[in-house]
Amino acid sequence: MIRISVPALALMIVMTAAALSQAPQEPFESSAPLMPRGKIDELVLPRMQQLGIQPARLSSDAVFLRRAYLDAIGALPTAQEAKDFLADRNPEKRSLLIARLLERPEFADYWAMKWSDLLRVKSEFPINLWPNAVQAYYRWIHTSLRDNLHYNRFVRELLTASGSNFREPQVNFYRAVQSREPQAIAQAVALTFMGERAEKWPKERLAGMAGFFSQIGYKPTGEWKEEIVHYDPAKAVPGWAPGAVNAVVFPDGKPARLSPGQDPRAVFADWLTAPENPWFARNIVNRIWSWLLGRGIIHEPDDIRPDNPPGNPDLLAYLEREMAASDFDMKHIFRLILNSQVYQLSFIPRTDRPEGAAEFAWYPMRRLDAEVLIDAICQVTGTTEGYSSAIPEPFTFIPENQRSIGLADASITSTFLETFGRSSRDTGLESERTNRTTAAQRLHLLNSSHIQLKIQQSAKIRSLMQAGGGGPRETIGGLYLTILSRLPTDEELRVVGAHFQAAAGNRWPAVVDLAWALINSSEFLYRH
Repeated sequence: MIRISVPALALMIVMTAAALSQAPQEPFESSAPLMPRGKIDELVLPRMQQLGIQPARLSSDAVFLRRAYLDAIGALPTAQEAKDFLADRNPEKRSLLIARLLERPEFADYWAMKWSDLLRVKSEFPINLWPNAVQAYYRWIHTSLRDNLHYNRFVRELLTASGSNFREPQVNFYRAVQSREPQAIAQAVALTFMGERAEKWPKERLAGMAGFFSQIGYKPTGEWKEEIVHYDPAKAVPGWAPGAVNAVVFPDGKPARLSPGQDPRAVFADWLTAPENPWFARNIVNRIWSWLLGRGIIHEPDDIRPDNPPGNPDLLAYLEREMAASDFDMKHIFRLILNSQVYQLSFIPRTDRPEGAAEFAWYPMRRLDAEVLIDAICQVTGTTEGYSSAIPEPFTFIPENQRSIGLADASITSTFLETFGRSSRDTGLESERTNRTTAAQRLHLLNSSHIQLKIQQSAKIRSLMQAGGGGPRETIGGLYLTILSRLPTDEELRVVGAHFQAAAGNRWPAVVDLAWALINSSEFLYRH
């Protein structure tokens, strides 16, 4: 067990009190007026006014910078990036930052992780894709996001692919469903691409959709763990006969006509990805909104049903139209949301009305995803994590500089990731990932050798002290920029400076204490 020093504990307590005593606009809020800058704002802000809900102030530049990095690419800005952004006087710097972030390679890294949760990218039980297929599947997801494959094509390729699970990785969508029964596949398709839980549908509706997935065949090859997924016309479609119109039914109740030799999956994909389909665009824009703002316009984002209506129907309809008009360009929706004043609101509420959360009157604080958190700790300390998996064969070894958000396989074990709630990727439900804070997490951060050694042995943190010539102000400023992406306030400088002065003979323990206190602060652990 690592013993926490009394001075370090005292420093954390005093710093917390100092932060709470700050004026509301410093360092978390901006004094700029809240003015609509686009259609999203026009649909959300006046609605709040009509309901008598006061929105939060705009976030400060420092808060926006950190938030945008974490939400767009799952990483913290570097100290230099933070310093440059805070010094920039260009009134359009936020929009320019968003444009840059959406083009960075880390965008594909982070969103490939999120999509791998939904698409159940996992080697072992209960999915059993196995390592070679997992790597191929993940590379296809990552490449699609890197190249901005439009969402309708992304989904169509997943639904209609045939071939080897190693060479046509999209077929792993079907292999990642725990059961190969047509109804189980239909449920996975409805959950992932319509946001609906089809197990709650009437039996006739689910059976009608299942018919589209009744002619999927699976056959092994001579290569270990390779499997061919294909359209198998020899399999019977339940209730289908030439000329029948009611054997296979779309979820909207319209019967499908299937020609002999026609792959029913392609017929379903045509229906699903059509611009006028009410489920397709609605599901993905609602998910993106939920990912960026912590709550869907329809909440939960994968529980869309008639008796769970959208909180702001006009906002959802607008985003649906924009998605279809952009030919299903997901980055277009990211850009609209990130540039809105609604997204850029402070996390500090200015109303106690219970409906404020559903009206997006403030940005909700959320603990960092497990992978993002350990990557952030490694970034600020200049350290790495080691990952490997000895089973199943072939063994999986991860390069030492691999970021955790880039782990393809959810079967790779990690005490940290499991403790901090990473997705098990068993069902494709959003709720498999949990960002709730637990006592075990707090103890790990406060008192584990894992975190303590990263700080105490950090050459990067030591270099910050040396770069400042040992001066408290420069060292403190460097640590704040590195860990919190902002400069310390005057009050924080006073409190921390006093702690440094008390250790004037050897400032390294004080530097370690400050780094430990900042890493354990809610400001570091949460998106805000």
